Amino acid sequence: MRIKILVGIAAAALLGFGQPAMSHEEPEEEKTEGWTGTGEFGYVQTSGNTDTSTLNLGLAFGYEKDVWRHTITATALRSEKDSVTDAERYTFGGQSDYKLSDRSYVFGALRYTNDDFAPYDTTTSMSVGYGYTLIDNGIHFLLGEIGVGYRLQQVALTGEDEDEAIVRGRLDYSWAVSDTTDFTNLFLVEAGSDNTYYENTTALGVAINSKFAVKAAFQWRYNTELPPGAIDDTDTQFTTNLVYNF
Repeated sequence: MRIKILVGIAAAALLGFGQPAMSHEEPEEEKTEGWTGTGEFGYVQTSGNTDTSTLNLGLAFGYEKDVWRHTITATALRSEKDSVTDAERYTFGGQSDYKLSDRSYVFGALRYTNDDFAPYDTTTSMSVGYGYTLIDNGIHFLLGEIGVGYRLQQVALTGEDEDEAIVRGRLDYSWAVSDTTDFTNLFLVEAGSDNTYYENTTALGVAINSKFAVKAAFQWRYNTELPPGAIDDTDTQFTTNLVYNF
């Protein structure tokens, strides 16, 4: 119940608060206000001695107008082996930025994860802070963020809630390798007195045309402290998706 209340409050706040959209991938003079978005889809199925299927979905929406920038993201991953679910993970993220200048801004952010096979069934974190664009030359882009917030996690084995104040840091890097190829790396850390969470996502995308691209991504997640009964402090995920830009 506490998680549902937190998500509701944060989602309402995001109507006035949000995150930098994907506009940084364009040269400064080409940035336009309004909506941008991408959708991703990946599916693999095998049959024979072992029947497996994996479905991976992703959505990202960005909106920019005047001094505000907003982004909402959502992902879903479901994997089955011999008709038994062996991986299921859903995420939601949102952030709003209020620009102080062309490079600096203040933000409010929300991150929610539901993972039935992780040490924590659900994680909800909310934070506020300051961001600054360190590099933006049309080829390389790098921004950094630092902030403080609150995190609530539900332990998978016991259902108990663990909550604590956190310090949040984020580094967002992209490199336009060529006219059709982009390399990106997104690093997130949420440090608390009881547990520090690290997440790093590296991706390589190749455009097919102006609307479609293919992308391969690798994500690494790590918790410094595990609740009693948890086995592994590290999770990894590799995906290949078809991307549609709209």
